Amino acid sequence: MDIARTPLPDPSLPPWSREEFEAQLRAKGRAYHIHHPFNVRMNSGGCTPDELRCWVANRFYYQICIPRKDAAILANMADREHRRLWVERILDHDGHGDFEGSNAGGIEAWTRLGEAVGISREQLWSLQGVVPAVRFACDAYVNFASRAPWQEAVCSSLTEMFAPQIHKDRLATWPTHYPWIKEDGLSYFRKRIPLAGRDVDHGLRVTLDHFTTRAAQHRALDILQFKLDILWTMLDAIEKACQ
Repeated sequence: MDIARTPLPDPSLPPWSREEFEAQLRAKGRAYHIHHPFNVRMNSGGCTPDELRCWVANRFYYQICIPRKDAAILANMADREHRRLWVERILDHDGHGDFEGSNAGGIEAWTRLGEAVGISREQLWSLQGVVPAVRFACDAYVNFASRAPWQEAVCSSLTEMFAPQIHKDRLATWPTHYPWIKEDGLSYFRKRIPLAGRDVDHGLRVTLDHFTTRAAQHRALDILQFKLDILWTMLDAIEKACQ
């Protein structure tokens, strides 16, 4: 999986202002997987228990790749101040402190989601339910994060601009459509809403500061599209696996 490149702009064009550049980045939300037919059907109550279990099991592979991706970015960061902020992302998912309760982290919260939909901890962590295309997409993302300049890898994380709404949708619709799912299993979605906002503030600042020519800004849009394509491809694969 590689980054598709849009045609280079006229080199005589001035860069977009920070406000316009941010608007261009946010406009990419049109391609976010919140609009994928499987996600629309899932949040409309159209998924069977087996389909939900398939989705949870496959997305778990993405969850365990997130701290690996963030560690790769961290390793390439020369700036201590940025590292101090970025390391929080790893702790958010792997857990910190006594690893109990709210300190358990996102991976543990997703494990509880798995248990809530009927997947045992052992089964989920075995990764036996993960289809090859999901593994490929997630591994491609980790590989990109390890090889790209850290500012580009940070830019790829900006899909989090669109994440709060997808979590809010699940919290609003799942209790009605899937009342058999235990309420405490939804804690991952609830916790990610404020954390995503915090992370976007940092990632957006890095992106706006680093991509300062029109050509570089187009590069940033391509990078963000690459990440959006990964998320969309994952749902394509999950939808096919459910058939």
